[in-house]
Amino acid sequence: MNEVRIDKWMWATRIFKTRTIAAEACKKNRVMVGGVNVKPSRMIKLGDIIQVRKPPITYSFKVLGLTERRMGAKLVPEYMENVTTPDQYEILEMNRISSFVNRSKGLGRPTKKDRRELEHFTDPEFTDGFDFEFDFDSEEE
Repeated sequence: MNEVRIDKWMWATRIFKTRTIAAEACKKNRVMVGGVNVKPSRMIKLGDIIQVRKPPITYSFKVLGLTERRMGAKLVPEYMENVTTPDQYEILEMNRISSFVNRSKGLGRPTKKDRRELEHFTDPEFTDGFDFEFDFDSEEE
């Protein structure tokens, strides 16, 4: 086997969960070989550098072996080498940190601290003696 379709190889080496997703990434110009966008049917060979853009970063993989069959995660290093530059991982880390810090108060799901404060506020010690049931019928008479 001298060449393999790029969508099959990316699926087999677990870059994408399904072959359909791998093919869609190619169609959306998120996969490049040698700086050129490729179609899912593009044949790759040993030594090719494949760049996969998964926002916010671009991963780079060197082809060490060819396969069309999906394999266990432990076997993946025999077929590809991750040659992604460290600055790409810095972008990923900065994005992760900034998205956590920039969450505006009151947006999204409550934090564990928020939940505890709500539970403390609704404790029986605060609500004892307060009548939550309202009798609307007596007001209408």
